[in-house]
Amino acid sequence: MKIQWKKLIVSILLPLAVGGVSALLTQNGMRDFEIISKPPLSPPAWLFPVAWTALYILMGVACYLVWTAPRQAPGALFAYGIQLFFNFFWSIIFFGVKNYLFAFVWLLCLWAAILVTLIRFYRTRRPAGWLLAPYLLWVTFAGYLNFGIWLMNR
Repeated sequence: MKIQWKKLIVSILLPLAVGGVSALLTQNGMRDFEIISKPPLSPPAWLFPVAWTALYILMGVACYLVWTAPRQAPGALFAYGIQLFFNFFWSIIFFGVKNYLFAFVWLLCLWAAILVTLIRFYRTRRPAGWLLAPYLLWVTFAGYLNFGIWLMNR
């Protein structure tokens, strides 16, 4: 299979842009994040941008694999767009608005959207589905952190 470089670059840049703009809009919220009470197993703040960058790259590669597939599972790229929407606004709700309970509910919607996307990507190209597995696991962990932060800071 010949690599379609323009599609690959667009596929990787899209989630990086979504994450980057969301982070830019909520950068002041990270200062508050440092001082709030957090549950056990909370990673250091520097790990979040590193993990998210890696996840966005994996998401982009998965998107590319689906976009260039001869046949796609119905709604695969639409589901991908929906989960990007939920991803973008979670940071704003959590870090910007600091509504930790609503952010948790939003995160549950994000988790469900990722699962639907993962299944549809897997049905299109198995490696694309597997590339989203770390993202689903990270968001599961983020759910634990989000819920714990809500419980400890209400």
